[in-house]
Amino acid sequence: MSTGVVIVAAGSGKRMGGQRNKLWLPLAGEPILVHTVRLFATHQEIDQIVLVVSEADYADVLALMDAEKLRVTVTLGGAERQDSVRNGLASLPSSCTYVLVHDAARPFVTQQQISDMIRQVRRDQATIMAVPVKDTIKVVGATGLVEATPARESLWAVQTPQAFRMSLLQEAHEAAQKAGKLGTDDAMLVEWLGHPVSVMQGSYENIKITTPDDLWLGEEIMRKRRGE
Repeated sequence: MSTGVVIVAAGSGKRMGGQRNKLWLPLAGEPILVHTVRLFATHQEIDQIVLVVSEADYADVLALMDAEKLRVTVTLGGAERQDSVRNGLASLPSSCTYVLVHDAARPFVTQQQISDMIRQVRRDQATIMAVPVKDTIKVVGATGLVEATPARESLWAVQTPQAFRMSLLQEAHEAAQKAGKLGTDDAMLVEWLGHPVSVMQGSYENIKITTPDDLWLGEEIMRKRRGE
């Protein structure tokens, strides 16, 4: 059974406040993008990697992957993240039975977590990584007033990678495209299709680097993992 991964790196990273995609920012001396791609490129159970990038980054990413000797297929993204994932799926070979979808801005997933997710998706056909929320969550209306307080015990913050049987995720994306359905993540499309999605507990270290504070925290995580 072949397993591929689609790494989504086509965003602009506007919340980081820089002039360029945040994935070029250094983390422990190397671009964030390199850390993320290397995690999957060195994993023995990953057979194919598709990296989805913006047109502005395309040539530079090709050069970077070549310089780092990271064997990936680089393809262009679309207007929305969902379009980018669909483009990535189309670039994977038909031999892929399972696919992981991962945000390039999450460089802290571990190889053990990737292995655990591959085992779980082979059993469940659709699975996500998530962690229980630590804070009380409020539903706030347009007027700024609290409308509801969901039970915290039932709330999980979703991370990536998310993993699916390739044919199932392709079906979900094709159906969503025809119906004009836009999901906030791939699991939402599979849920909308009516297929159950299981949850694997992730790690609070598996942060998405979005703001300057996240980059500072990322450096701390790197130092911790190096034993400094």
